[in-house]
Amino acid sequence: MSDLLAHFAHRPFPPPQRPYVGVMTWHDLLFAHWAADPEDVKRAMPPALRPYLDLYDGRAWVGVVPFWMSNVRARCLPPLPGLSTMPEINVRTYLTIDGQPGVFFFSLDTTHLVAVIGARAMYSLPYFHARMAVWSDRHVGVRMPNPPAPSNEVRYVSERLEPPLPAQFRAHYRPTGPVYNAPPGSIEHFLAERYCLYTAPGGEIQRTHIHHLPWPLQPAAAEIEVNTMAPSDGLVLPHDTPLLHFAKRLDVLVWWPEKVTARPAAAA
Repeated sequence: MSDLLAHFAHRPFPPPQRPYVGVMTWHDLLFAHWAADPEDVKRAMPPALRPYLDLYDGRAWVGVVPFWMSNVRARCLPPLPGLSTMPEINVRTYLTIDGQPGVFFFSLDTTHLVAVIGARAMYSLPYFHARMAVWSDRHVGVRMPNPPAPSNEVRYVSERLEPPLPAQFRAHYRPTGPVYNAPPGSIEHFLAERYCLYTAPGGEIQRTHIHHLPWPLQPAAAEIEVNTMAPSDGLVLPHDTPLLHFAKRLDVLVWWPEKVTARPAAAA
């Protein structure tokens, strides 16, 4: 995957010069986004990050993003059996610090307790243990009594096993059009083309860089039967139909977190 670093002209800022530490591949990802009141979103964020919330057309955006991962491993090491493939669903919004657009996660749920504990400790991310299953062209997660998905559809089930509860998601979704890269300035580019994530453990802002090629987005359709992920994070989603996008596969590099010391002029 190191050849990914030869391609970075699409990024709003270059990847770090220091070595990356991990790799993974994301599969069958659904971006489901709702426009939200910025003040409501800020109240659910750590105070240190609230000044940096990004808006598009004057609104904040909350995403619920289910997918599954494979080839999760440390750099130069083989995947560990039983720990390299897992589902994940996250709840997110978007912010920019020092000119570097990124993601803030309200929560991330996955099936592997070891991964939950490790991500909390090493990346200060709010991971939670969940019972999950995904059916597409491959079954991932625990066995549940649901029928397999049709060949062009992803079926996704998640139920958190620890507080805050309830945090459940049940849906089936599919792409509905050809692959494209989001043009700069579009809502798709605003939501997807972000190459770091932000946390604020103890009020100290940290940035974790990631790198990948431009998102291979497709328009999508989804039937969301249950979604209590955002309310469990203190967010109220509007009853509007979400903005939907699909991505079949994306290879990703990850770096260790770094402390953010500079501040944008607007927040000085």
